[in-house]
Amino acid sequence: MDISLDKRNSTEALIKVKLKESDYQHNVEEKVKDYAKKASIKGFRPGKVPTGLIRKMYGKSIVVEEVNNLLSKSLQEYIKNNGIQIIGEPLPDQEKAKLIDWESQKDFEFDYEIGMVQDFKYDISDKVKVKSYKIELDKKGLNETLDNVKKQYGNVTNPEKGVEGDGFFGTFTEVDGSITNESLLEWDSIEKKEQKKFIGAKPGDVLEFEISKLLKDNHGLMRLLDIGHDKAHDIKGKFNFTIKNINRTEPAVLNQELFDKVFGKDIIKSEKEFTDKVKATVEENYQRESALLLSRDIRDYLIEKTKMEIPSEFLKKWLLVTNEGKVTEEDINKEFDEYARSLKWDLIRNKISEDNKIEVENAEVVDRAKMMILSQLGGAGAAEQLKDHMDSFADNYLKAENGQNYMRLYNEVREEKIMGLIKQKITLSEKKVNLDEFRKLASN
Repeated sequence: MDISLDKRNSTEALIKVKLKESDYQHNVEEKVKDYAKKASIKGFRPGKVPTGLIRKMYGKSIVVEEVNNLLSKSLQEYIKNNGIQIIGEPLPDQEKAKLIDWESQKDFEFDYEIGMVQDFKYDISDKVKVKSYKIELDKKGLNETLDNVKKQYGNVTNPEKGVEGDGFFGTFTEVDGSITNESLLEWDSIEKKEQKKFIGAKPGDVLEFEISKLLKDNHGLMRLLDIGHDKAHDIKGKFNFTIKNINRTEPAVLNQELFDKVFGKDIIKSEKEFTDKVKATVEENYQRESALLLSRDIRDYLIEKTKMEIPSEFLKKWLLVTNEGKVTEEDINKEFDEYARSLKWDLIRNKISEDNKIEVENAEVVDRAKMMILSQLGGAGAAEQLKDHMDSFADNYLKAENGQNYMRLYNEVREEKIMGLIKQKITLSEKKVNLDEFRKLASN
């Protein structure tokens, strides 16, 4: 067997594999003997089928199977032993493979395209400076929040025609694409120029928008369309919105009934206590949003500042081949920039994790599952009542979905550890902002 690497450039290469009959023949003969022992053919007793008959009946398929097994194993070993960091999987030259005569050919030659990433350096030293933001609720933000609370606990009706201030539940459908998602569209999130389309609208009506012009803050498209952050900022084109329900809310009154509904019976006794508690709760919640924004900004910084070449043309071809019939070349070109950024981040964080020996223990994943389950069942208040069942609940959850739940929580814990390490090493400077300022920052 002869394997060689033909580099086309720093990120793309061709692996050539030459096989002689002696490389695979022993495995073929062993497989023929195994078939002869197990084959059930009329006229022959079990285990007594002649190997010559097996070779005549199954010889070609056995050769194909053993050659492919040898190729797969040899490629993996060659890539590993030579320290080649590949992206995607090797792509065989299909045209060359079609010319093989499996009936008579004894020696074979195969070509595989590969995409590579050269070694790269990242910087997570204290020279890296990133801002973190602390949200402080000013009077305007507090009044806005109180209005939202009163609306949330108010009396909801479903009128036949839309007026200013209504919410609209329905289905977003991309006109020339595949995105479809049900969501609630709040009045205050809609651009002023687009709001007039909803006045007088009825359930069943279909409204058309240029999606990039619909919202005051395109960050909201992540929720409305169930898409990623980067895509939400780049998405364009027309969407239809089919109205299913119109929601109209009569705001609740600031009284003891509302205080009890929001924070529990008799915990809050006055309007001032209620206002202070709401302010503290919102600021705490927004600190979680601030932490997410900080993680995003760190990720974006490292993607932009880390010099790395990726095999763009190879990756486009690989995505097209491995998703044959599911995506087009146009789809891939449209989404490739976002895919490339995501890939770069995966490579950077994997290298950070490897260099710093970051590991996730099974117990950490189990604990994360328990925390998630408790939060869904009532939080700390439910912990004492459910303590004897939590191990069973967590085990069932982590085994569900063919292990996908386990891997999702594993990746969450790993991501937090990687990001936590980065935050410890770089220089963070805190800046206080109000709610409007934070929203603008988050929407960029």
